[in-house]
Amino acid sequence: MHEALIISQVVLWIVVVALSATVLALARQVGVLHEIIAPMGALTIDKGPKVGDAAPVFELTDLNGGPVTLGGPSAGGFSVMLMFVSPTCPVCRKLLPIVKSIAQSEAGWLRVVFTSDGEAGEQRDFVNRYRLHSFPMVLSGELGMTYRVSKLPYAVLIGEDGRVRAKGLVNTREHLESIIQAKQMGVASIQDYLKAQHAPAAANGEQGGKHHG
Repeated sequence: MHEALIISQVVLWIVVVALSATVLALARQVGVLHEIIAPMGALTIDKGPKVGDAAPVFELTDLNGGPVTLGGPSAGGFSVMLMFVSPTCPVCRKLLPIVKSIAQSEAGWLRVVFTSDGEAGEQRDFVNRYRLHSFPMVLSGELGMTYRVSKLPYAVLIGEDGRVRAKGLVNTREHLESIIQAKQMGVASIQDYLKAQHAPAAANGEQGGKHHG
């Protein structure tokens, strides 16, 4: 009877140890999976003015005839998020409520300017339909060509110092927020930040492997 009790306790401990090892293995796999699917932020296309460059200065007028200056130091100390959109872009339309929400929450330091090209009447319908009256909308094909924008929606964040601070394709809220985060963290993009974080770990792994050999 006593021996049976001891055996059952030993078996129980073996089961507990096996379960603990399984949980640790699963936790490790979850961590690896998180790194694999971690949000990479807005996809930066290496074209046009680079992050850190002075933004080209444009003196434009919006659909209502008001002056809009893009580039150069901001007199009011505001950064400008330049949103390249199109009335025919479904992702752009889906993103508009998110852009308006971010503009409101970051109003203390950020201004949003929409830009597109095409017929002014079509753009006015776009502004009216999605209630963008509180934002400047400028029509400029030259602006898109200067920033080499080939896909939409695309965002360029110009800092209060007039320099490009972040840019990239923005299909989701996470992409838009990554543009802001990149500016606040002083990095070109979230991708660059993650690469910089992973580089020391990879280097240490290589050194460890060489030392082991």
